[in-house]
Amino acid sequence: MIKINVITNNNNWYKSIKNPVIYINKKINKINKFEKKFYKRNIYCTLLLSNNNEIKYLNNKFRKKNKSTDILSFPFQSKKELNSILKKEKEIYLGDIIINFNKVENKNLKSFKLEFDRLWIHGLVHLFGYEHKREKDFLKMNQKEKKYLKLINA
Repeated sequence: MIKINVITNNNNWYKSIKNPVIYINKKINKINKFEKKFYKRNIYCTLLLSNNNEIKYLNNKFRKKNKSTDILSFPFQSKKELNSILKKEKEIYLGDIIINFNKVENKNLKSFKLEFDRLWIHGLVHLFGYEHKREKDFLKMNQKEKKYLKLINA
């Protein structure tokens, strides 16, 4: 079962999502019901709900890019390593996801929550070891993201 530790470092999040912890838990439970390979396992990650300043600082510190971005994800292992660990371990830490409130809000989309869902799912798929550097990898990752988005919004 996947469990997401939600940390909110910016109170603006509460204006758009009343209780981010409950919101994420409801969504992740839908994925947990679908993904059989996660049964009998405790799979954890952290989701930091942030803002422009904090994500810019983290982006500069860890990626040497001195600019704000919409999302950062820091997987603890590659897809191959994760698949190996899933066969042996009962407790697994996937990594960290950071999402920038200001970028989600500035998309001017009809739904803040839809954009937020798109971003945290993107980050989660990265934590599962998917990448989008090459076209074929992008297509695989995009397919997984679409599947999860369909699940959580059903």
